[in-house]
Amino acid sequence: MATRILLFKTQIEHCYPCAPITNHTFKAEVTFCVRGVVSPLLANVFLHYVLDLWVQQWRRRRARGRVVIVRYADDFVMGFEKTDDARRMMAALTERLAKFGLAIHDEKTRLIEFGRLPALARRQRGLRRPETFAFLGFTHYCGWTRDGRFIVKLKTQSKRLTRKLKALRQEAWRLMHVPLAVQHRWYTSVLLGHYGYYGRPQNFPALIAFRQEVLRIWLTCLRRRSQKTRRMSWQTFAALLTSFPLPTPRITHPWTVRAA
Repeated sequence: MATRILLFKTQIEHCYPCAPITNHTFKAEVTFCVRGVVSPLLANVFLHYVLDLWVQQWRRRRARGRVVIVRYADDFVMGFEKTDDARRMMAALTERLAKFGLAIHDEKTRLIEFGRLPALARRQRGLRRPETFAFLGFTHYCGWTRDGRFIVKLKTQSKRLTRKLKALRQEAWRLMHVPLAVQHRWYTSVLLGHYGYYGRPQNFPALIAFRQEVLRIWLTCLRRRSQKTRRMSWQTFAALLTSFPLPTPRITHPWTVRAA
């Protein structure tokens, strides 16, 4: 079983316009911050006590099966061997967070059946595979290798991809009239950055699709750049790419071999 709790809000509010002078008191109050630069740091400091240490204690005292937690900043996933442990953790976590003025996001928190045994049981009954969950920009889902071994597969989260493409279109429109060499450097950096994060073995089809969308965005902007390029075809655009080639998809995070 796995539960997922996302997004709490933090912000630093201080009473000095600049750094405090030595030997003077300084008051910092955490009140409200959404997607700020300091937000991940605050989450790590705050949740280390509120969540990490508490989960370890709860696991030793209350759990009847294995309990694992994976957290990055204020985003985390928990896995349970026993269904009862998952349900009791959900109730205990709600109470724990309330003590610190936090709450579970009802729309982004789910208790789902996930893993090798649930996937195997569903396959034997002729049912669809277990539900998926999103974590750190990836959709995690149950799958099987060619030789029949269970594996947790990853693919780019669709909502995250949609937001990114929307932002890319806006920036591409802004850069429409800059020299082609400048546009090429920007599109190259976009693709390399995307491959650097999403370049997972099971995610290669999504990398290909993302590059195709980037090509489509660039061609659309070139067509609207001037009257001369208004009717630019894909063939003409392909010829342009020979002078300004864009990086092809590649796996940047290959499989790691565990030591025997």
